Amino acid sequence: MPIGIAGAVVLAAAGLSVNAAMASPSADALIAEVYGGGGNSGATYTNDFVELGNAGGTPVDLSGYSVQYLPGAPTASSKWQATALTGSLGAGGRYLVQESAGTGGTTALPAPDATGAINMSGTTGTVALVTGSDPLTCLNAADCLADSRVKDLVGFGTALVHEGSGDAAGASNTASVARNASLADTDDNAADFTAGDPTPQNSGGDGGTPTGPPTTPPTTPPTSPPTATEAKIHDIQGDTRTSPLNGKAISGATGIVTGVRAYGSSQGYWVQDPHPDANPRTSEGIFVFTGSTTPPVKAGDSVSVAGTVQEYYPGGADTGVQSTTELTKATATVVSSGNKLPAPVVINDRDVPDAFVPSAGGGTIQDLPLRPDEYALDFYASLEGMNVQIGDSRVVGATDQYGELWVTVKPKQNPTKRGGTLYTGYDEPNSGRLMVQSLIPTATEAFPVANVGDTLRGTTAGPLDYNQFAGTYSIAARTIGTVKSGGIKPEVTEKPSSGQATIATYNVENLAPGNPQSKFDALAQGLVKNLRSPDIVALEEIQDNNGATDDGTVAADQTLQKLTDAIAAAGGPRYSWREIDPVNDKDGGEPGGNIRQAFLFNPRTVGFVDRPGGDSTTAVGVTGTGSKTALTASPGRIAPNDPAWNSSRKPLAGEFTYRGEKLFVIANHFDSKGGDQAIDSRFQPPVRSSEVQRNRQAILEHDFVQQIEQADPHANVVVLGDLNDYQFSPAVLSLTGNGKVLTDLVNTLPAKERYSYVFEGNSQVLDHILVSPNLKHVDYDVVHINSEFANQTSDHDPQIIRVKP
Repeated sequence: MPIGIAGAVVLAAAGLSVNAAMASPSADALIAEVYGGGGNSGATYTNDFVELGNAGGTPVDLSGYSVQYLPGAPTASSKWQATALTGSLGAGGRYLVQESAGTGGTTALPAPDATGAINMSGTTGTVALVTGSDPLTCLNAADCLADSRVKDLVGFGTALVHEGSGDAAGASNTASVARNASLADTDDNAADFTAGDPTPQNSGGDGGTPTGPPTTPPTTPPTSPPTATEAKIHDIQGDTRTSPLNGKAISGATGIVTGVRAYGSSQGYWVQDPHPDANPRTSEGIFVFTGSTTPPVKAGDSVSVAGTVQEYYPGGADTGVQSTTELTKATATVVSSGNKLPAPVVINDRDVPDAFVPSAGGGTIQDLPLRPDEYALDFYASLEGMNVQIGDSRVVGATDQYGELWVTVKPKQNPTKRGGTLYTGYDEPNSGRLMVQSLIPTATEAFPVANVGDTLRGTTAGPLDYNQFAGTYSIAARTIGTVKSGGIKPEVTEKPSSGQATIATYNVENLAPGNPQSKFDALAQGLVKNLRSPDIVALEEIQDNNGATDDGTVAADQTLQKLTDAIAAAGGPRYSWREIDPVNDKDGGEPGGNIRQAFLFNPRTVGFVDRPGGDSTTAVGVTGTGSKTALTASPGRIAPNDPAWNSSRKPLAGEFTYRGEKLFVIANHFDSKGGDQAIDSRFQPPVRSSEVQRNRQAILEHDFVQQIEQADPHANVVVLGDLNDYQFSPAVLSLTGNGKVLTDLVNTLPAKERYSYVFEGNSQVLDHILVSPNLKHVDYDVVHINSEFANQTSDHDPQIIRVKP
């Protein structure tokens, strides 16, 4: 269904040996045709489908087979979906699997042989034939093609997973990709498949390509094109998030152009009717999409627009984002120019509700009547496309590289000590946050550079957009206020007292030798000046020696050498390091980068216990009791072969000594939140699907730490790093054993200081330092040097403890 969201479909069968299927073409059952545009704008058919074909001379029993689907650009948290099959595929026959329906299309598929609910992509994905109905776990072409269950695999569009030289090209809302009539299979998707009109055919022979022209001419004359419905903008918008006229041609939508976006591939303009209806639920504004074509209008033009109504889901409907109602394929008649713009709706603390969004028990809110006086997201939806304005507003998300920043229109809502907005729980997403972006390209006019705690002063005004990249409401500003500094400065941690060891964690954001020297120098300054040269540093996101180049390189000694050289040049110690190279492309992160954790340590102040045996696939264990408790390998990785760490970083455990005391330090980078539905998703409450893997990771590490503490109740254990989750999350609570095994030190800070990362204007916790019960006298500090600033070395703030073991 959704446009632009990659997907993959796999057919699985029980008991079929397919080791040779990837090495030689399939001789019988295979994928004949795939169509993911069903129900999309412009589609004829209402449903997606996968059609199977049998190139052999004998029937194939499909009992136990399944069709499976995976996002075609999968992240570490991507999961396969499955549709079970029954019956048989006759010799030379076809078999039709119907999948999810969209909101468009006019023609039902022929009676399907099997039915599922997989929401496929219209433009890019992968299709295959695999043993068993259990969901596959492979997330790249190499693993999928090596999986003994996979029989036939077809990638289309720009899918990462495909056979041969490339993907089958040309899939769209109106085109499928299909083999020719002979079902030729050379295991090269680009050669075997071509795009064309969808031709679904079931096992009974219904559907498919006509065998020849009709024997008699049609007696019914062709029908005329449908007449466009005359509609005002509020009729198009309706009183829910989706238009009652979605997919229909309209005319006579009149209003004043309030803004024009004339750059990029998503150009268009906003029109607002200056004569509103009396319904507060219906917006009087709408975006007219012109694609890469420069809009033929300017602000102040009075226009009458005809076009097709479309619900556009930024990134695709299967991401869970809300849609924005647009007009496409539009023509505009300019009635007059130089008109006064409709008076802006002023967005302020008084009018934006405290409550963020209604609940639908996990279902969609898109068809619920808007309640703009009760929920902030409903309030913004009721103003979609309209001219809005904010006054003096505090910045809660610094200017980013895309020319965007975040403000709050509710300044008393969970303020942090330094001027941000604190994210305190799943049920408090902070309704006052609002993105600001410019309608003017940054190459033409500089976007204001602001840090958290600054104030955007004066008038910021423009159409209320639904940002296609962030999936959230934003002001597409014609005019932007000026920045008044809030005065925050990068923090410097306190000096340790005599006898205190200092241990820090720092996510250095995909550090590779090819990064500018300025990044290495800035990281070095942060470690030496702001963190005061910790004795031990756990680093996350250290890439291999050639960064994102995916050529099998896994060593990272050049990356670490360049960083430690920069630290020494900045006046810091000459650090030593320890790390374990991962198996190539098995630890997630940027493809080819092979990110991992690494320890830096100052050999003049701490010792590292080197104990052989640790490598990328060997699990570290615990041996001995009491003061003789030790790691079986140092450094070592915790349970690296457990599925919990699939496409994710494995914890790095190391044994250190400080003034005769033993320290067990575990560096972490848990699985990311990729794949979760956003807090402003149309599904409420949103599904946090990535939690499943982090919960499993947390349990494994909890059990490992517990082994150390049971062997030595006086053990000094420090668990630290980027856990990619909040202090109140199930994963972090599982890791700490609800505080019995480890103490999460962020909870010891004053509430307004509990954050290390800022995302979409929410100051939140992703990075943690946790300590065992024996470490009772610990000074803990989140050192804010990145997340609140437009000029960032990393998107994470480092943390540090000062402790006497």
